[in-house]
Amino acid sequence: MIEQALEEALAQCRLNRSEFSELLVRLLDYGVICRDESVIETTLYDRFQRCEQLVREWLAPLGLRLQHDSRFQFIRVYPPGAEVPGLPDQEEPHHGGFRARLSQQEVAAILALRVEYDKALREGQVDESGCAALSMEALELGMRNLLKMSLPDKHAERKNLLKKLRQLRLVQFSSEEVESSAEVWLRVRPTIAHFVSESVLHQLIDSEVPPAVGSGATQADEIDEAEEEQALERITPEVEDNSLFESEAAS
Repeated sequence: MIEQALEEALAQCRLNRSEFSELLVRLLDYGVICRDESVIETTLYDRFQRCEQLVREWLAPLGLRLQHDSRFQFIRVYPPGAEVPGLPDQEEPHHGGFRARLSQQEVAAILALRVEYDKALREGQVDESGCAALSMEALELGMRNLLKMSLPDKHAERKNLLKKLRQLRLVQFSSEEVESSAEVWLRVRPTIAHFVSESVLHQLIDSEVPPAVGSGATQADEIDEAEEEQALERITPEVEDNSLFESEAAS
């Protein structure tokens, strides 16, 4: 009965089961699809638009929720219990089994990106796609001012950090610049404004003493763990060993 209903729904969307499966697998594994990221994601995003309601109906019983931003053309899936911009919080508690954890350095970089993006937005320094240009030097300065942290010193570690930010579809950058010694410029996506909530942003900006997440921080200076989890642990990177289904123990 379920398969027959699916076939009928897919026929109305002008899709076959293989195409629908490819879309769901990609969305669940990567956690986000941005139309301007690649030819593959352009195809999948356009396919999603033809069957959006069907995708939502299939994910809803799992407690997964979708955010679709038609203006900037991206889709993000949120694990159970995650805070979703524009949607009410789920009442039932969840234990984070769908979530992978971010490192402290990744958290710091993401928070700094959010603050710098908000600044660019206020100053009108965003392009027609809603993206803001940011140099690595500016990102590091933002991390130091905000959280008393720095980017990794080693090239390989810095490269991995940038890769994680790109996997989360928060930034774009030239791979050639990363491989060379040239100054790397990031294109900060508008998705950062949805990834880090306004409440967390205001907490950081309004705080008289910026919170620190480094190993030398005192308990009073650390970001509240519960708020950090609500705002920043809803990640679904593209690499297979960090997919949406990775358990907290594995991360």
